[in-house]
Amino acid sequence: MDQAEQGGRGVAVIEQPAYTGFGFSDGEWGLLVGLPQSVLTAASAAESDGTRRTMAETAAGLETISAGRESASPLVAAVAGEIVTRVGDPETGAELPVIAPDDPRALIDDVLQRAGQAAALLAGRVDEGEAGAYKHWLVKIAEQVVGAASSGGLLGIGGESVSDSERRFRDRLAHVLTD
Repeated sequence: MDQAEQGGRGVAVIEQPAYTGFGFSDGEWGLLVGLPQSVLTAASAAESDGTRRTMAETAAGLETISAGRESASPLVAAVAGEIVTRVGDPETGAELPVIAPDDPRALIDDVLQRAGQAAALLAGRVDEGEAGAYKHWLVKIAEQVVGAASSGGLLGIGGESVSDSERRFRDRLAHVLTD
Protein backbone atom coordinates (compact mmCIF):
# COMPACT_ATOMS: atom_id res chain seq x y z
CA MET A 1 0.00 0.00 0.00
CA ASP A 2 1.45 3.36 -0.94
CA GLN A 3 0.88 6.78 0.66
CA ALA A 4 -2.07 7.55 -1.60
CA GLU A 5 -3.82 4.39 -0.42
CA GLN A 6 -3.09 5.43 3.17
CA GLY A 7 -4.96 8.71 2.66
CA GLY A 8 -1.76 10.68 2.14
CA ARG A 9 -0.82 10.42 5.82
CA GLY A 10 2.76 9.50 4.99
CA VAL A 11 2.45 6.12 6.72
CA ALA A 12 4.81 3.59 5.20
CA VAL A 13 3.58 0.02 5.27
CA ILE A 14 6.36 -2.49 5.69
CA GLU A 15 5.64 -5.94 4.35
CA GLN A 16 6.53 -8.57 6.91
CA PRO A 17 8.55 -11.62 5.84
CA ALA A 18 6.50 -14.83 5.45
CA TYR A 19 8.12 -16.51 8.45
CA THR A 20 6.77 -13.97 10.94
CA GLY A 21 3.25 -15.30 10.31
CA PHE A 22 4.44 -18.70 11.54
CA GLY A 23 6.22 -17.25 14.58
CA PHE A 24 9.77 -18.06 13.47
CA SER A 25 12.85 -15.89 13.78
CA ASP A 26 15.02 -15.20 10.75
CA GLY A 27 17.52 -17.87 11.86
CA GLU A 28 14.82 -20.46 12.46
CA TRP A 29 13.29 -19.75 9.06
CA GLY A 30 16.75 -20.10 7.52
CA LEU A 31 17.01 -23.58 9.02
CA LEU A 32 13.61 -24.60 7.62
CA VAL A 33 14.27 -23.11 4.18
CA GLY A 34 17.83 -24.44 3.90
CA LEU A 35 17.05 -27.98 4.99
CA PRO A 36 15.19 -29.26 1.88
CA GLN A 37 18.14 -28.44 -0.41
CA SER A 38 20.53 -29.93 2.14
CA VAL A 39 18.44 -33.12 2.22
CA LEU A 40 18.61 -33.21 -1.58
CA THR A 41 22.40 -32.84 -1.55
CA ALA A 42 22.93 -35.39 1.24
CA ALA A 43 20.62 -37.95 -0.38
CA SER A 44 22.53 -37.58 -3.63
CA ALA A 45 25.89 -37.80 -1.83
CA ALA A 46 24.88 -40.99 0.00
CA GLU A 47 26.03 -42.93 -3.07
CA SER A 48 28.72 -41.79 -5.50
CA ASP A 49 26.82 -42.11 -8.77
CA GLY A 50 28.70 -40.10 -11.38
CA THR A 51 27.71 -36.77 -12.88
CA ARG A 52 24.81 -37.91 -15.10
CA ARG A 53 23.07 -39.79 -12.29
CA THR A 54 23.74 -37.01 -9.83
CA MET A 55 22.18 -34.51 -12.25
CA ALA A 56 19.07 -36.72 -12.49
CA GLU A 57 18.91 -36.93 -8.69
CA THR A 58 19.29 -33.18 -8.32
CA ALA A 59 16.54 -32.54 -10.88
CA ALA A 60 14.19 -34.96 -9.12
CA GLY A 61 14.87 -33.30 -5.78
CA LEU A 62 14.30 -29.80 -7.13
CA GLU A 63 11.04 -30.91 -8.75
CA THR A 64 9.86 -32.34 -5.41
CA ILE A 65 10.85 -29.14 -3.62
CA SER A 66 9.02 -27.08 -6.25
CA ALA A 67 5.91 -29.28 -5.98
CA GLY A 68 5.78 -28.33 -2.31
CA ARG A 69 4.36 -24.96 -3.40
CA GLU A 70 1.10 -26.80 -4.09
CA SER A 71 1.01 -28.39 -0.62
CA ALA A 72 -2.11 -28.09 1.49
CA SER A 73 0.28 -27.17 4.30
CA PRO A 74 0.80 -23.39 4.44
CA LEU A 75 4.23 -23.98 6.00
CA VAL A 76 5.44 -26.35 3.26
CA ALA A 77 4.00 -24.09 0.56
CA ALA A 78 5.75 -21.03 2.04
CA VAL A 79 9.11 -22.80 2.44
CA ALA A 80 8.92 -24.26 -1.07
CA GLY A 81 7.97 -20.87 -2.50
CA GLU A 82 10.93 -19.25 -0.78
CA ILE A 83 13.33 -21.89 -2.13
CA VAL A 84 12.02 -21.60 -5.69
CA THR A 85 12.30 -17.83 -5.45
CA ARG A 86 15.95 -18.22 -4.44
CA VAL A 87 17.09 -21.00 -6.78
CA GLY A 88 14.64 -20.89 -9.68
CA ASP A 89 11.70 -22.90 -10.90
CA PRO A 90 12.41 -26.23 -12.62
CA GLU A 91 9.29 -25.64 -14.74
CA THR A 92 11.10 -22.71 -16.37
CA GLY A 93 14.30 -24.71 -16.86
CA ALA A 94 16.13 -23.76 -13.66
CA GLU A 95 18.67 -26.31 -12.51
CA LEU A 96 20.66 -26.57 -9.31
CA PRO A 97 24.40 -26.97 -9.65
CA VAL A 98 25.63 -30.49 -8.97
CA ILE A 99 27.39 -30.44 -5.63
CA ALA A 100 29.98 -33.08 -4.82
CA PRO A 101 30.87 -32.62 -1.15
CA ASP A 102 34.45 -33.31 -0.10
CA ASP A 103 33.24 -35.36 2.87
CA PRO A 104 29.82 -36.92 2.16
CA ARG A 105 29.65 -38.58 5.61
CA ALA A 106 30.19 -35.26 7.39
CA LEU A 107 27.56 -33.62 5.18
CA ILE A 108 25.05 -36.39 5.92
CA ASP A 109 25.72 -36.18 9.67
CA ASP A 110 25.28 -32.39 9.56
CA VAL A 111 22.00 -32.65 7.63
CA LEU A 112 20.66 -35.26 10.06
CA GLN A 113 21.60 -33.05 13.01
CA ARG A 114 19.83 -30.05 11.44
CA ALA A 115 16.81 -32.23 10.64
CA GLY A 116 16.60 -33.10 14.33
CA GLN A 117 16.82 -29.40 15.22
CA ALA A 118 14.05 -28.60 12.73
CA ALA A 119 11.82 -31.36 14.13
CA ALA A 120 12.29 -30.01 17.67
CA LEU A 121 11.64 -26.46 16.49
CA LEU A 122 8.45 -27.45 14.69
CA ALA A 123 7.20 -29.45 17.67
CA GLY A 124 7.30 -26.30 19.76
CA ARG A 125 5.92 -23.82 17.21
CA VAL A 126 3.35 -25.34 14.88
CA ASP A 127 0.57 -27.89 15.18
CA GLU A 128 1.19 -31.56 14.53
CA GLY A 129 -0.31 -31.41 11.04
CA GLU A 130 2.04 -28.65 9.87
CA ALA A 131 5.06 -30.31 11.48
CA GLY A 132 4.11 -33.68 9.98
CA ALA A 133 3.62 -32.20 6.51
CA TYR A 134 7.06 -30.55 6.58
CA LYS A 135 8.80 -33.69 7.84
CA HIS A 136 6.97 -35.90 5.33
CA TRP A 137 8.01 -33.50 2.55
CA LEU A 138 11.69 -33.80 3.57
CA VAL A 139 11.51 -37.60 3.47
CA LYS A 140 9.73 -37.44 0.11
CA ILE A 141 12.55 -35.25 -1.25
CA ALA A 142 15.08 -37.86 -0.08
CA GLU A 143 13.02 -40.70 -1.59
CA GLN A 144 12.73 -38.95 -4.96
CA VAL A 145 16.46 -38.22 -5.05
CA VAL A 146 17.62 -41.71 -4.13
CA GLY A 147 15.15 -43.30 -6.54
CA ALA A 148 15.96 -41.02 -9.48
CA ALA A 149 18.92 -42.97 -10.85
CA SER A 150 20.03 -46.55 -10.36
CA SER A 151 23.41 -47.17 -8.80
CA GLY A 152 25.86 -49.79 -9.92
CA GLY A 153 25.40 -51.77 -13.10
CA LEU A 154 27.20 -51.18 -16.34
CA LEU A 155 26.43 -48.38 -18.80
CA GLY A 156 23.13 -47.67 -17.06
CA ILE A 157 22.00 -51.30 -17.28
CA GLY A 158 21.37 -53.26 -14.14
CA GLY A 159 22.24 -51.97 -10.74
CA GLU A 160 19.80 -51.23 -8.00
CA SER A 161 17.30 -48.40 -7.92
CA VAL A 162 18.15 -47.55 -4.31
CA SER A 163 21.52 -48.56 -2.87
CA ASP A 164 22.04 -49.64 0.73
CA SER A 165 23.76 -46.34 1.57
CA GLU A 166 20.92 -44.33 0.00
CA ARG A 167 18.32 -46.40 1.84
CA ARG A 168 20.25 -45.95 5.08
CA PHE A 169 20.27 -42.14 4.66
CA ARG A 170 16.54 -42.03 3.90
CA ASP A 171 15.75 -44.26 6.88
CA ARG A 172 18.00 -42.31 9.24
CA LEU A 173 16.36 -39.06 8.10
CA ALA A 174 12.88 -40.48 8.72
CA HIS A 175 13.98 -41.72 12.14
CA VAL A 176 15.52 -38.38 13.17
CA LEU A 177 12.38 -36.55 12.11
CA THR A 178 10.03 -38.81 14.06
CA ASP A 179 12.07 -39.17 17.25
